[in-house]
Amino acid sequence: MTTSNTGTGDVDPAVREELVRLRDSIDNIDAAVVHMLAERFKCTQQVGRLKAEHRLPPADPAREARQIARLRALAENAKLDPAFAEKFLNFIIAEVIRHHEHIADAAVNGSTPSANRPTTASPGE
Repeated sequence: MTTSNTGTGDVDPAVREELVRLRDSIDNIDAAVVHMLAERFKCTQQVGRLKAEHRLPPADPAREARQIARLRALAENAKLDPAFAEKFLNFIIAEVIRHHEHIADAAVNGSTPSANRPTTASPGE
């Protein structure tokens, strides 16, 4: 978290107002990102269950490579650093694979995945 001097009286009120407006927008975008990620993980959870049911591997390197290439191109078009976009997707992919492994383990052991632990499927899915 960053510190700010906007709490002091030495900032122009118009600047302070603009900061508040921009930060409100950032907060709204952050909320949308969280909700979109939640929806994505709901879908990948279904993919993970399907994979476990049919004994497919948790990871799909070819799909992941296609998704990374696709996301890098989207990032470039959006004027976002493609390396950052790739790191972000790789983080999501790792989490999805971890969840797929958990779902597969639960299927093999005849249990259901923990309700406290969200499950997802292959990252690119």
